[in-house]
Amino acid sequence: MSGDASFVWLTCQAPIRFDTTCKSCSKLTNHSLGQFVSFRTRSKGLCLGWTRPKTQSRLNNLTMMPIGVPKVAYRVPGAPQADWVDIYNRLYRERIIFLGQEIDDEISNQIIAVMLYLDSEDNTKPIYLYINSPGGSVIAGLAIYDTMKHIASEVVTVNVGLAASMSSFLLAAGEKGKRLALPHSRVMIHQPMGGAKGQASDIQVEARQILRIKESLVRDYCNMTGQPYEKMLKDLDRDNFMSAYEAIEYGLIDRVIEIKAT
Repeated sequence: MSGDASFVWLTCQAPIRFDTTCKSCSKLTNHSLGQFVSFRTRSKGLCLGWTRPKTQSRLNNLTMMPIGVPKVAYRVPGAPQADWVDIYNRLYRERIIFLGQEIDDEISNQIIAVMLYLDSEDNTKPIYLYINSPGGSVIAGLAIYDTMKHIASEVVTVNVGLAASMSSFLLAAGEKGKRLALPHSRVMIHQPMGGAKGQASDIQVEARQILRIKESLVRDYCNMTGQPYEKMLKDLDRDNFMSAYEAIEYGLIDRVIEIKAT
């Protein structure tokens, strides 16, 4: 934190909250920047100037706040003013879905709901699914996959970090010719895993279910990549990591998004 008698510029690694006052302001109102910054504005505009008592420490003006989902200003069409919404809701308005965690039933249901809504709103525009995920539940992932194939909107998939396990399956399931990746992203494929427990008969039932799912995944991978069945079966036997460019050769994606040199 640094500044002079009139202005303060804040540099902080954690979200902060601060109040400002100005000698020239006659009317002050509180204003909040989502979860991150609170400051005061005068009725006719933003007041950046401040003064502080000589005996008061600068640190007393800072209140550490918990880190949460980033919020951005967004004005709903027709609304009189902007409101603060979390970044993911804002991205939904641009038809962008971000899968940035392990796939479970909760995140699967959220993604499915958003896809269905965006498709009903306008099925002539593509939906963009950005992926940076270690994978997760096969059943939850297949629910997303089936929804992608069910809706009329094209789903453009983009690997922005790691698309592993079930996430690699969703990456490859994007619209043909529109499965993308950043240069330093990675892909990992492997066979489905199970965690059966209980009586021997219960474990047998679970094992048969896993084998049926594996057979289905292998055939779907073959359709999406063009790889022969036997090769696909062998490659899924163990963790198989690929660079973005290797993923192109394998048929999991179609193009690497080149970063322009500055």
